[in-house]
Amino acid sequence: MTDVNAFDTGALRLFDEVARSGSFTAAAELLGYTQSAVSRRVAALERAAGGPLFERLARGVRLTPAGAALHRHAVTVLDRLDRAGEELAAIHGGSGGTLRVGAFATANVDLVPATLKAFAHRRPRVELRLVEGLTPRLMERLRAGRLDVAVISDYPAGLPAEDGQVLPLREDRLLVALPRAHRLAGADSVDLRDLREETWIEAAPRGRPTLLVTACAAAGFTPRSGLRVAEWSGKFGFVAAGLGVTLVPELAARAVPPDLVLRPLRGLAPARKVYAALPETPLPAALEFVRLLGEWQTCTTVSPT
Repeated sequence: MTDVNAFDTGALRLFDEVARSGSFTAAAELLGYTQSAVSRRVAALERAAGGPLFERLARGVRLTPAGAALHRHAVTVLDRLDRAGEELAAIHGGSGGTLRVGAFATANVDLVPATLKAFAHRRPRVELRLVEGLTPRLMERLRAGRLDVAVISDYPAGLPAEDGQVLPLREDRLLVALPRAHRLAGADSVDLRDLREETWIEAAPRGRPTLLVTACAAAGFTPRSGLRVAEWSGKFGFVAAGLGVTLVPELAARAVPPDLVLRPLRGLAPARKVYAALPETPLPAALEFVRLLGEWQTCTTVSPT
């Protein structure tokens, strides 16, 4: 019966060198063995293979038909192992493999795309995959090993229980979106108390605490709830129609259409915090991505009047 243990990587490399050079002596010199050690190793391979692999000639050796068959397989195996070694080195060096990124929706307006563009320029051989979702779901995927890095926020329910590393990135101010004909559209900033009579277009179900409700309570009033619209494009349409106002994260400011204006809020302005989450042992590529996230500075400014 064939001894599969005889076909280890070292034996296959020695066999390949003998086959390529046609000489036990040349292979021994190349690999740093003695000629007798090469002869013994080849003899062990031949016993495991059930017959001769080389014809012994007056000068050197040549493959038998069985040796040629084994050599084809050996070349394939050694090539795959070499490629595996290169791929592992690239992953551990941060220059190859796959980076799986998760992010919440508004981070995908500007922050994540700009960072991925910079990352792809610096690490062109790393394959990028993106998953969008809410923070709790992204953290579940990270804990399950299905993400390598996640961009998360503490809104609306705070951060989930921490596993791995959670690194602060920035504070994301919430701006107020107004129709251009609004009485406060020309102001440099807006006091939240000046919006106490406004109708607010929101997405959160009734009864859930939000940054808006908390900020308005601190300003001494309860915001008037209006139509509840989940998608940002829908919110913008209702605001443009004059049916209310809404809050927009600064991260999403680029997505605001030109028929609206964004204004910062004075005083107790609502804000959320944005973080990068990593597993306990992050990939070098994930660390590079987080470093680039930290370098990102929004070039979006509040819309002019």
